[in-house]
Amino acid sequence: MDKSLHETGESLIQNPGLGQLTRRGFIAASAATLASCKASSTISTDPTAAVKTPSNKDYRTPSVQGSALRNQAGNHPSNFSKSAGVTFSRVQVSGNYIAITFDDGPHPRNTPRLLDMLAKRNIKATFYVIGRSVDLHPGVLRRTVAEGHEIGNHSHTHRLLSKLGDTEVRKEMQRCQDAVGRAAGVRPRTMRPPYGGLLQRQRKLIHDEFDYPTILWSVDPLDWKRPGSSVVASRILSATTAGGIVLAHDLHSQTVDAMPATLDGLLRRGFKFVTVSQLIAMKTDTAAQASVTRTQ
Repeated sequence: MDKSLHETGESLIQNPGLGQLTRRGFIAASAATLASCKASSTISTDPTAAVKTPSNKDYRTPSVQGSALRNQAGNHPSNFSKSAGVTFSRVQVSGNYIAITFDDGPHPRNTPRLLDMLAKRNIKATFYVIGRSVDLHPGVLRRTVAEGHEIGNHSHTHRLLSKLGDTEVRKEMQRCQDAVGRAAGVRPRTMRPPYGGLLQRQRKLIHDEFDYPTILWSVDPLDWKRPGSSVVASRILSATTAGGIVLAHDLHSQTVDAMPATLDGLLRRGFKFVTVSQLIAMKTDTAAQASVTRTQ
């Protein structure tokens, strides 16, 4: 030990950040540090003061732990009669059957994520696709068809059809139908007008010329407003009833994030998922059976 330190009663303190300090020097350095912290501190002691936290834009709905619930709808025919109807927002069926539909795809990232979720639960959905998006992402559409989902016509450019003349409406339908055919070799069975906007006269024209019934919806979570995945799930779960047609958009990542909770919640409530064509065919079969019963 240094003689001067011994004589003054000081001792050395080893500080990792400052090297060797005397006890008196260490106390002085610590006091300066505390003073600096106090000077730079902005912590409020007001218990009512708002606390701001940054938004977490990367949040994703946690995946289901363990095995997901499985759809038990079974196999059902999809060949409905043209006389079944021109417009449907829901279908009167016997049983807890529903159809879930997704608009505005295919999307290069969201749609494949959604397809994984549907496959895990053995659910077949109906996708109302935009023709120009099909041309951009034909591989996504091919996968959708290969996995057993149904394709519907949602026009080629997503314009408000009720504002178009008959020639333009026909062109929108035909160009989308052609795009689907080129990409996956199938033909849409039904159509959904963008924004739900289609005059009754136009619905009849499309039904007569393309054999497409117009499909609207009974459940709309307003997911295009992007209210958050938990809100989307809650709205669908609270509004869905047997024979319902659920509207959603695989264009939006929040909607796809909401699907694990939504699909599992509907399965827990005993709903069975079918395609729109299968749902309409159930109505046709039910009506025919009722007619047979009355004549016996």
